[in-house]
Amino acid sequence: MIPYEQYKQSADYLRKILPDTPEVAVVLGSGLGGLAEQVGSKIAIPYSEIPGFPQCTVESHAGLLVFGEFGGRKVLMLSGRFHIYEGYPPETVSYYVRVLYLLGVKKLILTNAAGAVNQSFRPGDFMLITDHIKFYSGSSAAGSLIPKFGNRFFDLSRVYSPRMRDIAKGIAKQRGITLREGVYFYMHGPEFETPAEIRAIRVLGGDAVGMSTVFEAVTAAQCGIEVLGISCITNMAAGIIPDSVVSDAEVTAAAAEFSERFCDLIKPVISAI
Repeated sequence: MIPYEQYKQSADYLRKILPDTPEVAVVLGSGLGGLAEQVGSKIAIPYSEIPGFPQCTVESHAGLLVFGEFGGRKVLMLSGRFHIYEGYPPETVSYYVRVLYLLGVKKLILTNAAGAVNQSFRPGDFMLITDHIKFYSGSSAAGSLIPKFGNRFFDLSRVYSPRMRDIAKGIAKQRGITLREGVYFYMHGPEFETPAEIRAIRVLGGDAVGMSTVFEAVTAAQCGIEVLGISCITNMAAGIIPDSVVSDAEVTAAAAEFSERFCDLIKPVISAI
């Protein structure tokens, strides 16, 4: 159980450095870290310098917090996140969300690289997350209750903000960007899924599959933070293309390839939400 004092220590440290309260926070998924380079008047803080903050162990995650101007808003970007497959418990995976809450963040954009389960999707598509499915037994809200971060029992029927989704859809239409909608299916990892698992996920209603996002979204819901979830579809999931092999290098490279178009979408969305 992470004590409240640890979250507060992290937030207090950042509050002394950041010149303003961030209006929007953005978590950059695998291969999307390049967006942080486009932040203006930026202040970059390595996770390793923030007291109590977890550390990234995944090579494609920089472990860097970047504050500055993006899309005309004061934005805090997190280049790197934490995963269950790194050995972290759920509350550590979503640690930064509670720190953001203490900093006064009200809006959170969660991005990720995901595999397409829906066979009408293609690599390069962007999917607005309408809902998620998680069968992993752990919860980021489990353990001793810290009332500061919300109620023990809370509703998840609107985890992903319909308001922000509508804004994103309108902007995508204006700019001619194909924007899918669907259900994100969480898998533990680090291994990719089997073809049989992908067939089961499709039957259960999953449109895309990945190893992140869900614990952070749940914690944000508990804290009352409005969430927009966007998946960058980097590959077709296992078994959809005969004899194809899914690799981490492929996923990261594909996300990086699509990051410029992703920026074309996310920048005006940040301006409008």
